[in-house]
Amino acid sequence: MKIKLIPFDNCRLPKREHYNDSGADCFAAEDVIIPPHGVVKIPTGVGAKTPDGYDIVVHCKSGLSSQGIWAANAPVDAGYRGEIHAILYNTTDEPFKIIGGEKIGQFVVRPVVYAEFTYDLGNERGSGAFGSTGKKGGYNE
Repeated sequence: MKIKLIPFDNCRLPKREHYNDSGADCFAAEDVIIPPHGVVKIPTGVGAKTPDGYDIVVHCKSGLSSQGIWAANAPVDAGYRGEIHAILYNTTDEPFKIIGGEKIGQFVVRPVVYAEFTYDLGNERGSGAFGSTGKKGGYNE
């Protein structure tokens, strides 16, 4: 997978701290203040050429999550070639400052299954839901 830097002062390539980490840290390309209960789109200064059959999601960093800052986890499609942004939400009652160059999320590359959407679901199984295949009257009978 190819990654490109977009010229900003604080641009950094994503970095995986350990070889078996599922995500690679991504960084803010500029200073941003997230208002209380506000949502902000933060540039990462990075674009990607993601192969077909995969997408990228910017997941939360546990350190930020523990402070009330959550990532939207919106998928970045394989065909997208622009700059990737982290969408962060401040769940707190105070403004939260992000400084350019700080870790703001983790890029996770995921396989995608391309579903075929149709109106005809066939008739292999009925529409029974919760508990429809279990015993009637409880488990202890």
